Amino acid sequence: MSEQLTLPESTEQLPKKMRWFDGFAMSMTMPAALIATLGASIADLGGWGAAFLWAVSMLLAMGVNWIYTELATMFPESSGGITHYAAEAWKKRAPWVAPLASVGYWFPWGTNLATYGAITGALIQAQWFPDSTWVVHVGPISLSLPIVIGIGVILFMYLINIIGVRMTMAFVYITAGILMIPLFAFIVLPLFSSDWAPAELTWNLHGMAGLHKALVWLYIMAWTTFGIEVCATFAPEYKDSVKDTTKAIKAAVLFCLGVFFLIPITLGGYAGEAAIAENPATFFVASFGSLVGGASDIMVLCLIASLLLIMTTSVADASRVLFNMGKSGITIRSVGKLNKRGVPLRALNVMLVLNIVVLVVLQSPLAIIVTGNLGYILTHIFAVSGFFVLRKDRPNATRPIRLPSFFVPLSIALTGFMVLILIVGATGFSVTGYGGFKELAIALGVLAAGVVIWVFVKKSDARKAAERDSADV
Repeated sequence: MSEQLTLPESTEQLPKKMRWFDGFAMSMTMPAALIATLGASIADLGGWGAAFLWAVSMLLAMGVNWIYTELATMFPESSGGITHYAAEAWKKRAPWVAPLASVGYWFPWGTNLATYGAITGALIQAQWFPDSTWVVHVGPISLSLPIVIGIGVILFMYLINIIGVRMTMAFVYITAGILMIPLFAFIVLPLFSSDWAPAELTWNLHGMAGLHKALVWLYIMAWTTFGIEVCATFAPEYKDSVKDTTKAIKAAVLFCLGVFFLIPITLGGYAGEAAIAENPATFFVASFGSLVGGASDIMVLCLIASLLLIMTTSVADASRVLFNMGKSGITIRSVGKLNKRGVPLRALNVMLVLNIVVLVVLQSPLAIIVTGNLGYILTHIFAVSGFFVLRKDRPNATRPIRLPSFFVPLSIALTGFMVLILIVGATGFSVTGYGGFKELAIALGVLAAGVVIWVFVKKSDARKAAERDSADV
């Protein structure tokens, strides 16, 4: 489609009210997500194996996100984050990358409200209402206490975000502060306990089978570690888009690297691999209770706060990506609008409906999470490869931050390694029980739907442009 037939982009602009530490606070989602997946990794990989792979995954994320510092300063007014970098780099060679990357990125972030809303409901039921097992059937839909609580959480997060970015950031700081309680307990307190036995941790990565398992787990871990790129999505909302974006990404990288490496060793060595394998999803509740005196209620509240942090970041990030998709004509343009308060309300409305439907219909949307990871890693592949494409195609483009030349071959190496992780991880779910080929088929279907909608929007734009030209004549 020629550029002459494309409608001009909207002049809608997000307000510039954030600072780098606001973006860093948003990245605290990643340690919260680590808590949710830590037990499974230790149970399968062993404590030392888990610590090693989490560190490797975070180092990969560090290289990838360091590359994003240059790209973010090239496009400081884009709320599309890494999806926009990918689209800009490949728009002449492969314009279909734009919808693939955008949908691949938006879908996993966008459905996190349903995922963690359901988990929040289950935690509340298990801790305080274990006898409330009622189920109400409304046609093909079944409503239970966890689902009703999850819907309430989704509505609450929606309301928080429509108020505006400052209210959202206040909520982020509160939940991020609460998250420090379990992080402190998991990293520091075991060191002063006689029960801490790091020498008893194991390494379950042996031979070619171990290498295969490691690649599959790196595929899974990427959803958590690579997520610090959320800092780049808010580039147009930072008061200084160039400096604040890079500071936020670098701070997030260094903080998460330390957390992801230490917790499997400290908490894993304290709880013991046998206890973790027995209850990989909830072992840390008992560990926290023994560390601070059996305060299981406090632990559950801290966990819920961390889940709320994940949901806050997810809805803020995904709504801005969807807003940018509509604004750029990658999807239906009507979602690329802001209300009078500078909030992408239409994008938030789409996410509200999407998440309630996912939660009510699917009940436990694990398959959606698995599906989303394929598109998420694919988006990073397009964005990182876009770095050397932009260096080649636009050598004289404005780059407020220009990385050293060795980042060009590094970006090629990272792209190749991520392709390997994608292929092995997307076809090796049986190693961890994380999913299967059904989820792979759903993932491909979601990505294909994004391309179809993009083609429809482009044709609609061309038709409107032609009608405008006819009217002018």
